[in-house]
Amino acid sequence: MHHDDFKFEPVPGLPEALPEGEHILWQGKPDSLRLAREAWKLNWVLGYFAFLAFWRVGVSSASVPFSEALLHGVPFIVAGALAGLILYGMATAQARSTVYTLTNKRAAMRIGAALTMTLNLPYVQIGNANASVGKKGFGTIAFELIGETRISYMMTWPHTRPWHFSRTQPAFRAIPDAARVAEIFADAAETRVSEPKVTRAPAQNAIAAE
Repeated sequence: MHHDDFKFEPVPGLPEALPEGEHILWQGKPDSLRLAREAWKLNWVLGYFAFLAFWRVGVSSASVPFSEALLHGVPFIVAGALAGLILYGMATAQARSTVYTLTNKRAAMRIGAALTMTLNLPYVQIGNANASVGKKGFGTIAFELIGETRISYMMTWPHTRPWHFSRTQPAFRAIPDAARVAEIFADAAETRVSEPKVTRAPAQNAIAAE
C-alpha cells in the first residue's frame, strides 16, 4: 500500500507546504448562514413559502371559518421550513469544507464539499479585486483575473462573483470582517506586484531589474 493513497494537507487549506519565503497572512471561511442567504437565496425561499401560506389562508377563509383556514396554511409553512433547513445544510457543508487563504504571494481557495479542489491565484495574475461589505461586516471579495487564465463558473460556484459568466471571478464569499481582509489583500498584492524581478541578459549575462 502506498502512503500517497492517503495524502493529507501539509498546511490546512493548501495542497502543498509553503515554499521558502512565503507565509500565511490570513485564513478564513464563509459564514454558513450568510452563505445560505447570499448564494442559496434562503430569505427568498422562505418568503416565497410564507406568501403561499398567506395566500392559501386568504382563499380558504372565504369559504371556511378563519381558524380552519389557518390550518390550510400549515403545510406551506412546514414545506418552507424543510426547504430552508435543506438550503442551510448545504451551505453549512460548503462552508465547512472551504478554506480561503491569503499569503504574501497569492490568494488560494480550497473549495468543494464533494469534489475538493484548490485554486491558486498569484497576485501578478489578479488585475483588480472588488470588495462588497455589508453593515455587519460580512462581505465578498471577488478577483478579476488577467491574461489567458479561465476558470469554470459551474465548477467553482458559489465561490464566484454572481452573474459574471463570461469571465468568472473567483471570490472569497460571505466572509466576516471583509473590510480588514480586503486591506490585507491590497497591501500584500501591492507589495508583491511592485517587487523588482531579476533576470539575466542573454548577451552579456548581466543582471537587470525589470
